[in-house]
Amino acid sequence: MKLGKYSIGVGDRFTLQGKAQLSAIMKANEKGLEITPVWNKSNREHIYVGTVPADTRNEADEAVKALNYKGAYFVDADHINLDTVSKYVEMSDFFTLDVASFIGKESKKEDVDAFVASCKKYMGQLQIPGIESPLNITDELLHDVAGKFLAATQQAYEIYSYLKKEKGEGNFITEVSMDEVESPQTPIEMLFILKMLADKGVPVQTIAPKFTGRFNKGVDYVGDLDQFAKEFEEDVLVIDYAVKEFGLPQDLKLSVHSGSDKFSIYPIMANVIAKHDKGLHIKTAGTTWLEEVIGLAVAGGDGLSLAKKIYENSYNRRDELCAPYADVIDIDPAQLPSIEEVNGWSSEKYANTLRHIPNHPDYNSNFRQLIHVAYAVAAKMGDEYTDLLTKHADVVGSCVEENIYDRHLKRLFNL
Repeated sequence: MKLGKYSIGVGDRFTLQGKAQLSAIMKANEKGLEITPVWNKSNREHIYVGTVPADTRNEADEAVKALNYKGAYFVDADHINLDTVSKYVEMSDFFTLDVASFIGKESKKEDVDAFVASCKKYMGQLQIPGIESPLNITDELLHDVAGKFLAATQQAYEIYSYLKKEKGEGNFITEVSMDEVESPQTPIEMLFILKMLADKGVPVQTIAPKFTGRFNKGVDYVGDLDQFAKEFEEDVLVIDYAVKEFGLPQDLKLSVHSGSDKFSIYPIMANVIAKHDKGLHIKTAGTTWLEEVIGLAVAGGDGLSLAKKIYENSYNRRDELCAPYADVIDIDPAQLPSIEEVNGWSSEKYANTLRHIPNHPDYNSNFRQLIHVAYAVAAKMGDEYTDLLTKHADVVGSCVEENIYDRHLKRLFNL
């Protein structure tokens, strides 16, 4: 099963925007691209919203049928592990194996020693084509990398083996995710992580490392752009080398998680993948939920009233809502507008404050991040929320499509 050169994960908390998301992708494909849509949803999101994997599958299938889409598409069991994978087997054909929690867990000394011994040919100055300076591979470095990542790659192997048994070899896409940790993986570490996966027979097709800088939810990248550009290009070149050296799948590519709204690094990624003719998978989710709230605000009347109610509940529950996302948000409570102030806003003011147009005078990243993590508030509203999404489907869908096409795909692929 092939993912294709370019792919985008389009998460959808409430499974009502599939057609708008697909319409944006098809619009980009009309420009000569072949971007594969992947509907992704994590176990945490299913629990918070009260959906099940079949809901995501149905959303994808219905969007494809409604728009007469003829290309490949996938449903991603996002950030699953051995404890959660079984419920996704039937409905998913893309699996993000989240092994971040196993990074740093101790492995047997004999396993570490065996891995280091298998890497003897790479010791010394290793030249990766395209990377200016050779990588300095030492015995100490190899022991350190093995100590950090052998347990995580073993976990990836165990999840993959379960899926292979249940679904059959070649019947699903395999992604390995290591992004939800504090420290980024270096290109050298990436190289030997890929060797570990190859040694264990895991045919990884996309890999999601932790990159340098902050990938906060729903807002732009924060960090050193030059350093990101250097590491991203080196990761691309390391993957190219690893595919040839270790016999990994030819279509292996980088996956960028929390990838929505990182506008300042899109030109960097676009230039690198064009320069080296490589693929990319980028994963989005919360940006569509934010556009739903924006669409309700734009609709006015009952839609605007509900958008204001969402903010009021979010503001009053902000400590609870922010806690699970503490590592991927930066909210200054002093910069949040009061409930009374927001209740006096027009449709235009609310939408402009939430919509991710950084140079707009009304834009407030603190407001946006709080709403981003507050989808559980809308979930608790139940039909009160989803009925209004249906009532204002044209307005909401237009916001969703515009956001994915104009602010994401056009920037990522220089359209």
